[in-house]
Amino acid sequence: MNSPPTIVAALPAAYRERLIQLARETSFDAGARLFEEGGRADRFWVVRTGVVALDLHVPGRRAPVIESLGHGELVGWSWHFAPHVWQLGAKALHPVHAWEYDAVAVRALCSQDPVLGRAVAVWVGQVLAHRLHATRTRLLDLYGPSGGGGS
Repeated sequence: MNSPPTIVAALPAAYRERLIQLARETSFDAGARLFEEGGRADRFWVVRTGVVALDLHVPGRRAPVIESLGHGELVGWSWHFAPHVWQLGAKALHPVHAWEYDAVAVRALCSQDPVLGRAVAVWVGQVLAHRLHATRTRLLDLYGPSGGGGS
């Protein structure tokens, strides 16, 4: 499966400009957790530099990395869908600089401008479809009939 679209590929410049007005610059040291699976999804990020690993809690095992995200990629989709709870965890593999967005503010902007809202929803939906495929593939690699299954 191809990579999900970056923000530049997914959204026209005018929409990106409107969204960036809601963003704040942030950074994470290597090893820092951005969020934990099951936590409240009240924000999301677009990576500027660095790499973020998405991982999945597997009881009794080390959390497998599902996907690594880099420049322009969306970190987090759970903020867009009720009940707004993270479905994966995220960790900075290297120092990360990102744009951080408040989910409530972005959802309000999307409600005020349904055309922008649809564009954001399509982008997030494409990312979600990609992440589900990546998760399935990774779990089959690890725990399927020919997978290692070891920690």
